[in-house]
Amino acid sequence: MVVFERPKSLVDCETHYCPGCTHGIIHRLVANAIDKLGIEGNTVGVAPVGCAVMAYNYFRCDMVEAAHGRAPAVATGLKRSCPDNIIFTYQGDGDLASIGMAETVHAATRNENITVIFVNNAIYGMTGGQMAPTSLPGQITQTSPYGRDVSVAGYPIRVCEMLATLDGPEYIERVAVNSVANVKKAEKAILKAFQNQVDKKGFSLIEVVSSCPTNWGLTPTEALKWVDEKMIPYYPLGVYKDRSKEEK
Repeated sequence: MVVFERPKSLVDCETHYCPGCTHGIIHRLVANAIDKLGIEGNTVGVAPVGCAVMAYNYFRCDMVEAAHGRAPAVATGLKRSCPDNIIFTYQGDGDLASIGMAETVHAATRNENITVIFVNNAIYGMTGGQMAPTSLPGQITQTSPYGRDVSVAGYPIRVCEMLATLDGPEYIERVAVNSVANVKKAEKAILKAFQNQVDKKGFSLIEVVSSCPTNWGLTPTEALKWVDEKMIPYYPLGVYKDRSKEEK
């Protein structure tokens, strides 16, 4: 009996991610959802600019590369052109919450029938560890060597809380992948986000609180602990909007 195996929607190859990076876990959860729903041949993913820029190498479904921050706009075009396809974006915090914030907000308020996977590791990973819109107050980065000064840089953006104020979105949830229990909850949330699209319910965004050991200057184990002790208190996990429950 097979207890654990690679999802069929994931390519059998090594990834370029740093040791301890949780992108691999999140890729697996996305692929699991695609497998469970049997939609691989009908799915198109939109890869971002950032650490997951080469996500097209890891998923067996069709993939499109978007310019920095434009994944929701590209996904909107794909979905409207091919409404029977399942379209998802996979984006980091620099891509989605900075240069792509306008695209994200407007896709959400229009309730575009797409699925957005948003990876929040509180830093610009690919470009060397600069401060991101989600970097915590006091967090040391390459561009905030003395810690993020909110009097100068402002406060971090809480994407789920902001999008939940809009009337449009169907489903907004924040999860984490720093423990087995949290990974299981994240898997359920991602599956629901894809199921919503299959059911034509509209825009779903899953924010995944993630780690970046390399740019945080921590070991993988320390980074997971930092997620629990620092990130989750600032970015509380949970469902922020679920119209299917609100309507009951």
